[in-house]
Amino acid sequence: MSRHAPRWSASEHGWLEGARWLRSPNFDQRAPGEAIELVVIHHISLPPGRFCGDAILRLFTNRLDPGADRSFAQLASLRVSAHFLIRRRGELVQFVGCDARAWHAGESSFLGRARCNDFSIGIELEGSGERAFTQAQYRRLGQLLALLCERYPVRWLAGHSDIAPGRKHDPGASFDWERLLRSARASGLSRPFSD
Repeated sequence: MSRHAPRWSASEHGWLEGARWLRSPNFDQRAPGEAIELVVIHHISLPPGRFCGDAILRLFTNRLDPGADRSFAQLASLRVSAHFLIRRRGELVQFVGCDARAWHAGESSFLGRARCNDFSIGIELEGSGERAFTQAQYRRLGQLLALLCERYPVRWLAGHSDIAPGRKHDPGASFDWERLLRSARASGLSRPFSD
């Protein structure tokens, strides 16, 4: 991330200046008038449990070599993305403009409303769900949530496991929801789930 505070680009639709832009083809347009009310927190590591390589970037841009690791074979045909990835040292990577719909949630439901991709922003944290996330990641996530609340009518936070229970387990037991919610409440965000 650049030394300058991130800000919304005047010329792009929901892209943050100061983030590393790596455009994914895995998105489509939201329905006209669809309000963005939810932020979904995920975790990802590729290969599983390993950090700092470029495999996540390759997955979200359809360039993952299925032969590079045994675990990649099942991912070769996936077409997925997220709006943002926060790396272990706090680097912010953006794959999809927030005005568009990233393909991050899959089959999902939030408070009885299906198709969470339609009205949410997806944020991936580089991690396994078993090891603690870093101080830098929590700082960057707090900054990012504040920026999202400036631009969009975001009200809710959820983990992928909240909106796809039984199917997904991220961000995992090591994610400190209480810490995040303490900072997020200043922006009016809440999580309508208990652990």
